[in-house]
Amino acid sequence: MGVPEAYQHCEQIMRKQARNFSYGLRLLPTPKRRALSAVYAFARRIDDIADGEGTAGQRLARLTVAREALDGPPGIRDGNSDDLVLIALHDAARRYPLPIAAFGELIDGCAADVRGTTYARFDELLSYCRCVAGSIGRLSLGVFGTDDPEGATPLADALGVALQITNILRDVREDRLAGRIYLPIEDLERFGCTLSLDGAGRFTDPPHRLATLIRYEAVRAREWFADGMRLLPALDTRSAACTAAMAGIYRCLLDRIAADPAVALSVRLSLPPWAKAMVAARALAGAGR
Repeated sequence: MGVPEAYQHCEQIMRKQARNFSYGLRLLPTPKRRALSAVYAFARRIDDIADGEGTAGQRLARLTVAREALDGPPGIRDGNSDDLVLIALHDAARRYPLPIAAFGELIDGCAADVRGTTYARFDELLSYCRCVAGSIGRLSLGVFGTDDPEGATPLADALGVALQITNILRDVREDRLAGRIYLPIEDLERFGCTLSLDGAGRFTDPPHRLATLIRYEAVRAREWFADGMRLLPALDTRSAACTAAMAGIYRCLLDRIAADPAVALSVRLSLPPWAKAMVAARALAGAGR
C-alpha cells in the first residue's frame, strides 16, 4: 500500500469515528485535511487501546508498543508497510512540522485512564487535559502553520483543554459506569456530590447539587474556550475556519449541557448533523470576512 491509500484510510477513520472534528476538517485544503486525518487516526488508535479489551497490564503493554511505533522502522518511513496509519503519519511529519513527541503525552494520559487515575484538584485534571487534548491542539497547529508559534502554541493547548473539559461533562455518566471519575475530588466535596450510582445506573446525589457542579465546571470550560479562541487570528483563513467550526460545535454542546444538566447526566448528548453543518458554515463565512 502506498501513501495515497494510507491517507484515504485515515480519512475514512475520521469520517466514521470523529464526526465533530470531520465538519471542521472539510474546510481545509486537501493536503492539510489529509495530514490532520493521519494525526487523528493515530490518536484514535491510542484511545482505542486504552478503552479496549484486556487487563490493565495488557493495555499498558499495547500503549508501549504504540509509543515505540512512533519512531518507526525504515519500512514505515519509506511507505513500505502494511500499517496505513503510520505510513500516512510519517508522510505528514515530512511535510509539516508536527511535534511528534506530543503523541507521547497523549499516551501518558491514556495510560492514566487505564490505571483509573483520579484527580484531587483542578490543576491535576488540567495536566491530564493537556496530555490528552492539548497535545492534539499542538499537533494540529503544526499542520495549520502560524507566523507566531511561540504565541500560538499555548492557545492551541488551551483550546484542547476546553474541548476535553466539555468531553468530560458530556460523558460523566458513561465514564462513571466504566469506573472512571474525572471531575476533581475537591469540586465534588465542595458541592456535596459523590457521583455514586444506584442499581439502575442513576446518580444518587441530589439533582440540584449535581446541576450546580456541572454548571460550575461549564464556566471553567467557557473560560478556556475564550482563551483558546484567541488562536484564530494567528491562523490562515481556512485553518481558522476549521478551528472555529470544531470549537463552535463543542461550545454548542457545552451550552446544551449547562442548560439542562439532568439530561446530560442521563443520556449522552450530541448535536444533530444539521446543527453541526450550520456551525461549520458560519465558521467559514466568518473566516472569509
